[in-house]
Amino acid sequence: MADNCKDCANCAKAKTVPDPVPYIAHESAMARMERIIRRLWIAVLVLIVALLATNGAWVYYESSFVEETMTITQDNEDGYNNFVGRDGDITN
Repeated sequence: MADNCKDCANCAKAKTVPDPVPYIAHESAMARMERIIRRLWIAVLVLIVALLATNGAWVYYESSFVEETMTITQDNEDGYNNFVGRDGDITN
């Protein structure tokens, strides 16, 4: 494949080591990454707090549906005495 290459200057340039990155560019990239990582940690903490808050809200909401017990007294001397409850069950 190298035999078909017509521009050997590009091949020679591709094999050389690239120029080193200036120190100031490296420092600015590291400072930028530190800021991004700090923001990501803040986002993670906010999401954890939001998850706990929504789970707490659901627990509070679901606990508000505590069933009440009620006693119903019916009298019928001549036969059947049926009661249809809130859930649709018929109690004799």
